[in-house]
Amino acid sequence: MFGKETYISRRARLLRLMKESEADGRRGIAVFPGNVEAPQNYRGNDYKFRQESSFLYFWGIDEPGFAAILDLDSGEEVLYGNDVDIDDIIWMGPQPSVASKGEAVGAERTAPYVGFFDAIRDAREKGRPIHFLPTSRYYNTMILSNLLGCSDTDVRKTGEITGGKVQTASLALTRAVISMRLIKEACEIEEIDKACEIGYLMHTAARNACRPGVPEQDIVGIMEGVTISKGWGVSFTTILSQHGETLHNHRHDGIITPGKMLLIDAGAESNTHYASDFTRTIPCGGKFTQKQRGIYDIVEECNELAFQLAAPGIPYREVHLAVAAKMLDGLKALGLVNGHIDDMVSEGIAGLFMPHGLGHNMGIDVHDMEDLGEDLVGYDDDQKRAPQLGLGSLRMARRLRPGHVVTDEPGIYFVPALIAKWKAEGTDKGMVNYSEVEKYLDFGGIRLEDDLLITEDGCRRLGLHRLPIKAEDVEASMA
Repeated sequence: MFGKETYISRRARLLRLMKESEADGRRGIAVFPGNVEAPQNYRGNDYKFRQESSFLYFWGIDEPGFAAILDLDSGEEVLYGNDVDIDDIIWMGPQPSVASKGEAVGAERTAPYVGFFDAIRDAREKGRPIHFLPTSRYYNTMILSNLLGCSDTDVRKTGEITGGKVQTASLALTRAVISMRLIKEACEIEEIDKACEIGYLMHTAARNACRPGVPEQDIVGIMEGVTISKGWGVSFTTILSQHGETLHNHRHDGIITPGKMLLIDAGAESNTHYASDFTRTIPCGGKFTQKQRGIYDIVEECNELAFQLAAPGIPYREVHLAVAAKMLDGLKALGLVNGHIDDMVSEGIAGLFMPHGLGHNMGIDVHDMEDLGEDLVGYDDDQKRAPQLGLGSLRMARRLRPGHVVTDEPGIYFVPALIAKWKAEGTDKGMVNYSEVEKYLDFGGIRLEDDLLITEDGCRRLGLHRLPIKAEDVEASMA
């Protein structure tokens, strides 16, 4: 939790933005349901609690059973939650009062949790606009759907509020929140740096544990143990696999085998829930083969190019395309593709080898705010998502501004099913040398990822230390 002034300032700024938007003419109320505990199989055996990120951003309380309302007409703030009773105290011990928790984040008034539901019903009866963000957790989807008379599908998507009638989540509120959370404050950057340091430690532990004969699951346990000992835990489900061609491979049932490569895409959360997200690909036997090194060096050069290009005013979409050109140039030198580089970029040939985008926003969420709408978060109003494989999966295309935090994660993968599909359908228009590409069908994949903060004159890599990335440095670190 930050100091109360941070949360007071954020809510005041949100109020100004909503007044400037003149949403619906009559402003109404903005509602913020926090998360509640979710049972794994029975009450009392709950999943590890994680607060809803926008509630955390504006209200700071990292506990279940809280909600808040900001009156956009009067400016009144109310924090809703229940004080504990003797039954709670028996199991939990004495707890601070809701009033004292509200005081810690500068909330003007507190009320019992049931008052949140009553206030929404009252606003609806009076025809006041009710602004809320798209929901992700089922509980919040259910309660808002029931209270507002919307379908659970509508509660998860954004739109305009017409004549006070609630049909979907509020586009005006969503845009206002995105505009605030996209640009990180100094206190947030400090927390992301902390998360990156934990990420550095977890990846270092994984690399040190990578030895022939070691089960992948052992390595996952070691690295995730670091995140719990140093912070809140992992920022997303760990990807660790010797089958790097499967982009989100969460199976950890392999045994480290010399000659293969281990792709590790993993991050940590600080105790304040700010995230890190790093990827490294390392040789299981300690040294890359010549064939592996040829592809690895291309990916490393692409990672460095993105770092050199990322700066204020540059659309990250252009950085993605520059990386695609660099990648294709390297693959052409190896004889895997042919043709003019510009033609191959425009035809989307890079998508065969990198079917994902270059990066995404990062902050309180590792894919920051994508629950609010991926295109609203990642694209400027004058940008449209491309249909091409790879470029079409780019989550962050916006013109970069100081305070943006983005990932830089190029990769090259040889996906047998995708290669076969392109070959059969002629998707490559004669630009892919399949006789050479098919020699890599058992290769796997390589991804290299760092986290970048856009500064006034360029960018910097987040965290105090950078994981080894040059092939020779990776091999030296494993020796």
